[in-house]
Amino acid sequence: MANDRFMKTYERTITSPPEHAFAVTPSDTVDIDASSRALYVGGAGNLAVIMVGGETVTLTAVPAGTLLPIRVDRVLAIGTTATAIVALW
Repeated sequence: MANDRFMKTYERTITSPPEHAFAVTPSDTVDIDASSRALYVGGAGNLAVIMVGGETVTLTAVPAGTLLPIRVDRVLAIGTTATAIVALW
């Protein structure tokens, strides 16, 4: 019988799949709860973020249902029109 808990003891690295998720409320002043390993965009639109490296960038016309493998500290309210954003880490 396979051990279905094997992955819980597997070594975690930056390339491992995310283990946690939370809904993101865009803010121009408050960082998200934990730096992301990816962002899921449920509703299409633009996504303005501050990357872990400090750069501010706006990703335009992100389609609904997109999983972006980006590490961000903040999702900005100004410039973000995408909705249903979920941070994975």
